[in-house]
Amino acid sequence: MIEPRATKVLVIGYVWPEPRSSAASGHVMQILDVFLDQGWDITFSSPAGFGEQRADLTALGIDEVPIELNNSSFDAFISELAPDIVLFDQFMMEEQFGWRVEKHCPDALRVLESCDLQSLRLGRHQRLKERLKASDDNNDFNELFAPAAREEFEHMADTDLAKREIASFYRCDLTLMVSEVEVELLVEQFRFPRNLLHWCPLMVDVPSRASVPFEDRAHFLHIGNFRHAPNWDAVLWLKSAIWPLIREQIPGAQLHIYGAYTPPKATALHNPAQGFHVMNWAEDALQVMSSARVCMAPLRFGAGIKGKIVDAMLCGTPNVTTPVGAEAMHDQEAWPGAVTRSAREFADHAVQLHNDKTRWLDAQAHGKTLLASRYRKTVHGPALIQRLVDCQQNLANIRRDNFTGSMLRHHQHKSTQYMAQWIEAKNRLNQE
Repeated sequence: MIEPRATKVLVIGYVWPEPRSSAASGHVMQILDVFLDQGWDITFSSPAGFGEQRADLTALGIDEVPIELNNSSFDAFISELAPDIVLFDQFMMEEQFGWRVEKHCPDALRVLESCDLQSLRLGRHQRLKERLKASDDNNDFNELFAPAAREEFEHMADTDLAKREIASFYRCDLTLMVSEVEVELLVEQFRFPRNLLHWCPLMVDVPSRASVPFEDRAHFLHIGNFRHAPNWDAVLWLKSAIWPLIREQIPGAQLHIYGAYTPPKATALHNPAQGFHVMNWAEDALQVMSSARVCMAPLRFGAGIKGKIVDAMLCGTPNVTTPVGAEAMHDQEAWPGAVTRSAREFADHAVQLHNDKTRWLDAQAHGKTLLASRYRKTVHGPALIQRLVDCQQNLANIRRDNFTGSMLRHHQHKSTQYMAQWIEAKNRLNQE
């Protein structure tokens, strides 16, 4: 009897995963882990250079194959590999390689992993800029944090990024979304077909061990990749408005800020006299999170769900954030800390959590409950596999019913193909 071969998966990454640097890479690694649990044969490719903190995929049994943009060598590579599933990590990779995948492996299931809705993040960033330009008040952001879904749509709909991003979703057979809020925005406002989306949040193993106790912890913590604009803005808001209010109440308070790819403009904010410590990259993010008493995530814009807050819950560390930080993360469950809308409110709740052990323990317990109810790998991993298998079995019907996607592939892929071939020919001439 011939044994059936393992499902072949090709993941085309925008970057090589750096799970210790970003939540987006962490989510990709979680998906890869789910595939490995199935015994699937995985190849990871990316046109990006190797980053400083990239994961060692080969140690996990995953093949690493660098690829190039606008180079027909990819055609021979994917034809020989013949994957059953191709996962694009971020829509830009579908734009670049989607037409090649369709041409050489037309029967492969095409899946897009969306770490967040980038056009939503851009729209919110623009609203923040408008708000800051209109007022010098760096404290109260109630209006910023209370837009209706229609207002979100109106800030996104006319942007080139939204048109590119959502067109890419249509061209795929399935798009993985980490945020239920973003699913509803796409379905209700953009009229995107719900059957082409799958909710796949961060997936973790709920810890059974005891967390570091309250008495053995100290200081406040902020953590986040500095290349991610919402994180940099959060640090600026901490420095200018929130941290001075905390120091008024706790004069000796210390804030440790960690983040990958720390730029000079961030290290310039380092000021031990003010208890404001820019610590660069954390070798072990969970270790520094476990030693902190309060995690602070003052996000004034952003999208998706927040890896730093999931990490805080894993470590039993209460957090203070904003409606942007808490969005799509807790449904009806109690928040493991506080959700605030102004610098003063943020500072007051952070101080209360820092000083009040009873409140701190309640927040920690809420975090454990939330992890178990919404982020268990044992729930979302099998659900993801089942959805992919169902899509494979119904692929012809999915594509037939998605005429908009077929139309977009016809027009966009033709133009992308001709542009890529022109660039490749030009590069060849330049090398001769």
